Amino acid sequence: MTPKTLAKKIAQLTLTKKASSVIILDLRKLTDMTDFFVVCSGDSDVQVKAIADAVIDGAEQLNEPTWHKEGFSQRQWILLDYVDVVVHIFHKEMRKYYALEKLWGDAKIEEVEEKPEKKKAIKKPAKKK
Repeated sequence: MTPKTLAKKIAQLTLTKKASSVIILDLRKLTDMTDFFVVCSGDSDVQVKAIADAVIDGAEQLNEPTWHKEGFSQRQWILLDYVDVVVHIFHKEMRKYYALEKLWGDAKIEEVEEKPEKKKAIKKPAKKK
């Protein structure tokens, strides 16, 4: 799986737990530390952990083990490292404080929103005459 594809899949996994302000920062032209950051927010420490757990479980199902993780004890900023993709799950207040988007302001930013479910067309029965 390419790093970009992994970043997009991880971003979608964060949305399964109602993460807000989900973005992908493309860092490939700025650093060799990693290719992408996925950054999102949760409203509470419980939600921050739930988002992280969803990412870890979903990535494992994609055969992408978490290389490093930290922040589970405080649940204010959880970092999940997948080498080419690093995930930052912030409590809203901590995200404002650290402002990664501003720190990496030269990165290309992609906003990620929940994909709408495809609705199947329902055929209505023909009216009888």
